Amino acid sequence: MLPPLPRLVDYDISPKNGFLPSEIPLELLPDSYYGPWETIVRNFQSLILSKRLRGIVDALPILSTEFLLTEAEWRRAYSILGFIAHAYVWGGDTPSDIVPPPVSIPFLQTCQHLELPSVATYAGTALWNWRPIFTGEPIDTLENLSTLMTFTGSLDESWFYMISVAIEARAGPIVPLMIEAIAAVRRNDFHTVTDCLRSFAERLDELGGVLERMYESCDPHVFYHRIRPYLAGSKNMAEAGLPNGVMFDDGTGEQPYVQFSGGSNAQSSIIQFFDIVLGVEHRPTGEKRTDSLDSEGPIPPPSNNFILDMRKYMPGPHRRFLEHIESVSNIREYVAVNRSNRALVTAFDACLAMLRTFRDKHIQMVSRYIIVKSRESRSHSRSLSPKQAAAQRINIANTLDRTSGRKLRGTGGTALIPFLKQARDETGEPAIDAWARRLLNNGPAEFNNDGVARLTKMNEHTNGEVEIVGLAGTWSVDDSEGGICHW
Repeated sequence: MLPPLPRLVDYDISPKNGFLPSEIPLELLPDSYYGPWETIVRNFQSLILSKRLRGIVDALPILSTEFLLTEAEWRRAYSILGFIAHAYVWGGDTPSDIVPPPVSIPFLQTCQHLELPSVATYAGTALWNWRPIFTGEPIDTLENLSTLMTFTGSLDESWFYMISVAIEARAGPIVPLMIEAIAAVRRNDFHTVTDCLRSFAERLDELGGVLERMYESCDPHVFYHRIRPYLAGSKNMAEAGLPNGVMFDDGTGEQPYVQFSGGSNAQSSIIQFFDIVLGVEHRPTGEKRTDSLDSEGPIPPPSNNFILDMRKYMPGPHRRFLEHIESVSNIREYVAVNRSNRALVTAFDACLAMLRTFRDKHIQMVSRYIIVKSRESRSHSRSLSPKQAAAQRINIANTLDRTSGRKLRGTGGTALIPFLKQARDETGEPAIDAWARRLLNNGPAEFNNDGVARLTKMNEHTNGEVEIVGLAGTWSVDDSEGGICHW
């Protein structure tokens, strides 16, 4: 007997907004008891800039979570406390590896309730950190979105979060659409499956357009030097000043140090959902595809530890939803069995092509916002005294050791250019049509001597470099450097 299809209501997923909440996130906790928290986030930027934040937080009363009555209130509390915790850790002249009880105690309780780790995740900074400007207008357009909290008070930081929110909102209807496609496979309704895949491919193309709007109002210099430091977690941050990670002091003296990845778009459930329904397999970085795997075989379980690790940073219901979808996903196998149906195969392969193109755009964004700015920063550091250079490394929460050339890491604490490139390349592997599989084999848009087109706008060399050719000239990205806050 086939397992039942998931009901979105059981997993706190909106048929319209997807993994965004159905209701607009709270702008203020309704109980005045939580006024001290709200006062801090209302004056966040002033407290950070004046270096007063830590002193104010240390003097806070330890507030109980017993007056948080709804899920929306729990989410608001989690977002507030996550922002405060990160500002406390990264907001001084040097990082603090201990978060005091007034934040730690309620934060750990909200994390337990929402099944999240004690770090500012994608859920806290994006999914639950937005409001529409006009409630009667759609939330999948950037022109109708605003953020509730930022570290810096800058338009650049708001825009950075809003891009993610708009992508989530625009992608929301894909979730019930593809569940309908899975149901249609069960009843052998290839017309419905084809229509769903066509709509999916068109919506994926729209998501790429939303992603590219990042450049409009988020300046790479502002992101790299002002925003990114506050998003850093406590994992792989020894060179940044957190050799043991962070300890959330609950007053017992028994709390261990923990190391968690920082807020990252890799923690978005929607992209993992895309991969699952299309049968895209992600392997550990550097591991090649086995010859025994082909498009007609069963979909293997995910083996990429980073992909699976990122699920731990998703709200519990969303994590369980992805597990449920894995148990019922059937589209790739259905298309492979019906490869003589040209419309069906073309629609499926178009989805893979659009998803791969989306990942190409993200790699280029990582390169512009992280790699180029990192190299500029290294060049500038050569003109500084050793004392000034050391202070700069700590203040930008950057784990790159400029003397040893160690890998630059993303806010998630992982060196991600190799990961992102492999994830992009793996996206085309389930393609059914032989020509489409060749087309998707090696990325961006040129014809090789064999007449096969490549779908990217980047030139990738055998030595691992990625060459970007644009209006401003040519520059390169190598595998030794890491990610932005990665899809």
